[in-house]
Amino acid sequence: MSGDDAPAQQQNAEETKQDNKPSEEPKAESKPESPPVSSTDAAATPAATEKVPEEEQFTYRSLVLSGYGGYDKVKLQVKKGKPALKAGEVMVRVKACGLNFADLLARQGLYDRLPSPPVTPGMECSGEIEAVGEEVTDRKVGDKVLVLNRCGLWQEVAVVPATHTFLIPEGMTFEEAAALPVNYITAYMMLFDFGNLRPNQSILIHSAAGGVGIAATQLCQTVKDVTVFGTASASKHETISQGGVTHCIDYRTRDYVEEVRKISPKGLDIVLDPLGGSDTHKAYNLLKPMGKLITYGAANMLAGQKKNLLAVAKTWYHQFSIHTLSLIQNNKSVCGFHLGYLDGEVEVIQQAMTTILDLYRQGKIKPRIDSTYHLEQVGDAMRRMQERNNIGKVILITEPMPEEEKKEEPKKEDKKEDKKKEDKKKDDKKKDDSKKEDKKEEKKKEEPKKEEKNEEKNEEKKEEKKEEPKKEEK
Repeated sequence: MSGDDAPAQQQNAEETKQDNKPSEEPKAESKPESPPVSSTDAAATPAATEKVPEEEQFTYRSLVLSGYGGYDKVKLQVKKGKPALKAGEVMVRVKACGLNFADLLARQGLYDRLPSPPVTPGMECSGEIEAVGEEVTDRKVGDKVLVLNRCGLWQEVAVVPATHTFLIPEGMTFEEAAALPVNYITAYMMLFDFGNLRPNQSILIHSAAGGVGIAATQLCQTVKDVTVFGTASASKHETISQGGVTHCIDYRTRDYVEEVRKISPKGLDIVLDPLGGSDTHKAYNLLKPMGKLITYGAANMLAGQKKNLLAVAKTWYHQFSIHTLSLIQNNKSVCGFHLGYLDGEVEVIQQAMTTILDLYRQGKIKPRIDSTYHLEQVGDAMRRMQERNNIGKVILITEPMPEEEKKEEPKKEDKKEDKKKEDKKKDDKKKDDSKKEDKKEEKKKEEPKKEEKNEEKNEEKKEEKKEEPKKEEK
């Protein structure tokens, strides 16, 4: 008997009772919640009462962008109710999520592919399929998958089209799987679909220690004798050099254009530009004839936790533009890539992902995980990436943060506060010391003046003493 039949049977029981005992009708109205039921009804009633709470009791944690601004705008919330599955969809129990530069832009309202807040960000994740909808034939419950989606993946449970999922190869961890889709598809399609990378060519990769940078460097190693120029801070040079970057350039202390020209006077075959603004002009000028500029971002717009209008305006003011006749005369090409606008091109994405997974199985590529953070630590994760401290991929894991670590977090904050207080005390002490020194200096300056005054007084007294005998003689 289904739970839907139970209310009807209870109603029939009430009608029977009212027919047999009309004198008790008022009593039945006053206590409708306790109608007499048969043993069959009693068995059906618990089923009805259990089914509704089961759906309501289903909860999962989700990161939600509540508004545009700083790191605190992404908050962990608990959602209630089991998500409904449409035809062709699957429900994934998420294990790990990838953090991308686009997520940092989205937090500041600079990424137009993310719906308006409140919204759950996240374009890639990995996990296990927990349920499948109708018409899904190539996925089953228990399959380990990686997922690429427009947004909505920074949560413990995600419902996505089955075509947006890919089976995780044997031996790949959930963290590696979450690090793969966005960075490697972006790098692969830029290098091979737009760039047509071939042996003995040269390429400039900006932010070579980032997710896309490392992916592009690894993919360059699959082609013979490719010279890779990579920009990164000096502390990351050893790592990216070991990863395949031929010439490392510290963009903070050196002009990367001059450094490239010293080694390759004729220029480069391919430049990957995630920066935008004036750097796009530099990239175009660095190209050889038949060279290709592939621009795929505007990282120069990101300056500080919140939207920096000056940085945005400066980037747009210096935005690159060119006449088609110049392209013809210079024999150069300019391409634009944005994975977020390819979400409708399912076959194109699937082809690229299939090739990437084959390269992983062959051991030719392997995602580098920089660090992992719990969902509760999303602010720290974003800060690490935005301040350019990561080498490789920053990953969020859905496993709840241990109570011990939660207790340690406030302690860390307390330590920071204590350090601030100590620094303030030191500053105050320095100020006091400097004031004391100033007073000492003033005293030293005043001492000669006092001595002069004392000498003057002594002279006056002597004069007075000389004058006293003269008065007595008179």
